Amino acid sequence: MAVVTGHRLQTLVDESVFLGLGSASAERGYLGRAARGELVATLVRYADTARRLGAVNVILLGTEPIRRAADAGAVVQEVEAASGAPLHVLTHEEEAYLTLIGVTEGMPVAHETLVVDVGGGSSEFCIVDAVRPPRAAGLRVGSAMLTDRIVSHDPATLDEVDAMRSAAFVAVRDAPDARPGEIVAVGGTASNLLKVLPAAALDRTMTHERIVEALAILASEPATVAAERHLINPIRARILPAGGAILDAILDRYAADRIRVSEAGVREGTILAATHAGHAWRDRLADLAHGWRV
Repeated sequence: MAVVTGHRLQTLVDESVFLGLGSASAERGYLGRAARGELVATLVRYADTARRLGAVNVILLGTEPIRRAADAGAVVQEVEAASGAPLHVLTHEEEAYLTLIGVTEGMPVAHETLVVDVGGGSSEFCIVDAVRPPRAAGLRVGSAMLTDRIVSHDPATLDEVDAMRSAAFVAVRDAPDARPGEIVAVGGTASNLLKVLPAAALDRTMTHERIVEALAILASEPATVAAERHLINPIRARILPAGGAILDAILDRYAADRIRVSEAGVREGTILAATHAGHAWRDRLADLAHGWRV
């Protein structure tokens, strides 16, 4: 939850819970009653907190796990009935646009920029430059998906890490063509990798060498140890090597030497878009992603 002052966000509450929805959707093809109940309870609590802080319009977002869940309709109905707020199930393109808006804060970019969010079930790409309309795409490759498919040990063995890297390199070949002057990563994968490497946390930058170092550290300790040592959610710690493998594949795909990690993302982009465009925010995302500030 945040308020907008000018074009800047002032965070009031920043909270997250790892529910494992991506794994549930991948395994069964649907969330199921228990997972839906846990999700509904979490979102009701978030909505209540927002209203106590003065929010008039509460916006709830659904991303990849809900997009591909067979019971997505039931999720939307149950969330809206319990929370009194609409649940917007975003397309890949909409999610990428909102992520870009969160990073740029509505400022037009001066050079071609790629913003990427490696999630649990998918990775979202958005490319924007000073001339052409923004382009967005999603790939069905994510940290939880890759881990569930390949890893059976804790920590992942070196062979499993190598297998994840190979699978990530193949999957990322289908990422949209671009020649970005800058790559910006957002979301839990990138921000938690920084926690593994203090030097990277100082300049919020990941390179191939740093990713390899982080993967080696994570492959040397069980998820519970990594979680305690690096202050990472235990479930996140287990799937983080796969996220690192995907980011490394993105560096290779675009022949880049570094990725900047931003704290902003889809949540911040949604607040900015809704504040600027009002109730029509979802219809105007392509224009908003190109920037509106001067």
